[in-house]
Amino acid sequence: MSRLLVLLMWLIRFLPFRAVAAIGDGLGAALFWLIPRRRRVARINLAKCFPTLPEVQRERLARAAFRAFFRSLVERGILWWSSRERIARFVRIEGLEHLKALEGKRVILLAPHFVGLDAAVTRLAMDFLLAGMYSNQSDPYFNRLMDARRNRFGGFSFPRQAGLMASLRPMRQGAYYYYLPDLDMGRKRAVFVPFFGVPAATVTGLTYISRFMRASVVPCVTRMLRAGGYVVQLYPAWTGYPSGDEVADARRMLAFIEERVLEMPEQYHWLHKRFKTRPPGEAGFY
Repeated sequence: MSRLLVLLMWLIRFLPFRAVAAIGDGLGAALFWLIPRRRRVARINLAKCFPTLPEVQRERLARAAFRAFFRSLVERGILWWSSRERIARFVRIEGLEHLKALEGKRVILLAPHFVGLDAAVTRLAMDFLLAGMYSNQSDPYFNRLMDARRNRFGGFSFPRQAGLMASLRPMRQGAYYYYLPDLDMGRKRAVFVPFFGVPAATVTGLTYISRFMRASVVPCVTRMLRAGGYVVQLYPAWTGYPSGDEVADARRMLAFIEERVLEMPEQYHWLHKRFKTRPPGEAGFY
């Protein structure tokens, strides 16, 4: 199945951006009905985060989230195999002045789980040295391919099994650390802070890395465009971070992500069990 998907991704990358987007939307619309387990997860997440939103609007948002997620998967064919010139047209960067202001310093790119995060990795790697961690996929073939294609312009990526310290070493060579700390990774090194009012297990790695590496945090959020393509938005480096209070730091991060979610709610990763880990004594959601 994965090889068929890869063949599809490779073939449709030759089409105009708008056509690739339409195919991805169609795939996501179909898979909304074909993957009931993830459909249920998305519905629960949206109900917890937007309890006052009418159910019909939450359902519309869940469907849009499926379309955006699977469209981004299909569009990886462009990112993985197209030329530099075509990718530069497909993904543009805004806010580069915030990186230039930190030239020669260590930087963590805070990249929340919006559907365009792979577009940002590919586009930024064309101009900068990147490092980061990834979670192994269940399919070994797809896992190897994804690792190779993400790094085709250079950079360093490490499976989570390699450990955090191994993934940080390239920062000493000037690599920017592309970090995605907003998923539920369990209780280890996590604190419970509210995400849209719901206690969410949130790793404190951003605080730790920033303090240990003496690195600035530059938020990096990627927006999917309706007609095809993406915009990578870099924000000013955070001041007063880390604060010395890892709970306050985690809440600051989630508050920033909440603001971006409200700007493009269908593009957040609602298919993930964000609230799987519950505080002691609280029943599970899923």
